[in-house]
Amino acid sequence: MATTYDSYRLLTRNLDRTLKLKATEPIVALETKYFQETIPKIKSIDDFIKNTRVFNYAMKAFGLEEMSHAKAYMRKVLTEGIVDEKSFANRLNDERFTAFAKAFDFDSYGALTTSRAAARQDVVDKYVRQSLEVDAGTENEGVRLALYFKREAPKITSAFGLMADPALWKVVKTVYGFPAEMGNADIDRQAAAVKKRLDIASLKEPAKLDRLIQRFTARWDVDQVASDSTVLTLFNSGGYGTVGSGVAMSLLTLRYGG
Repeated sequence: MATTYDSYRLLTRNLDRTLKLKATEPIVALETKYFQETIPKIKSIDDFIKNTRVFNYAMKAFGLEEMSHAKAYMRKVLTEGIVDEKSFANRLNDERFTAFAKAFDFDSYGALTTSRAAARQDVVDKYVRQSLEVDAGTENEGVRLALYFKREAPKITSAFGLMADPALWKVVKTVYGFPAEMGNADIDRQAAAVKKRLDIASLKEPAKLDRLIQRFTARWDVDQVASDSTVLTLFNSGGYGTVGSGVAMSLLTLRYGG
């Protein structure tokens, strides 16, 4: 059985090729074709939101698929734009919404919004990447988290940025073994704990980023083994046939070279 890191490396060894293959998959290709043919005809926020198929495509591209039903909410995001620091999108403190409002900035560009690459090819590229990550997650959530961390972590400039993103924070907590109870601590103390263990600037260095992802995937696999072992003990009062987390960690340490 492939480890999480093996699966991650299989996808990222030649990421451009992987993404091209994903783009040719029937469902992805069909939705992309419709988006590319239709988006030039959309000239207003109303047009955009009323075309559910185009709107849902764009929402998925920015990792907002679960918010696709909240059209009134997203209308407010688009209507107020991003120029005003106090706009709705900026106040949400979630990069996904500001990126979405920036791509479909009808507030600034009006009818010309969808003539820009930011609302066309850039969205397609994001959709394909998001599709890759989501599909990988159906097989192994750890692979999806690793792919997301590779994409988003280099953009982070502070410990608070990591903590504000649930997926990035899950990776960091897994790597360093931060307990769930840590969330009850003062926010500055949490940030200090992160900075003590992780140089945020190192996330911009590909080699160091990959080593961190490798550590995450190893720990992820250990945690899954431990979880499975706990479940098995419920059906095996003697505990025979289970693999202890310490043994699993030792095996994975040998597998990844320490």
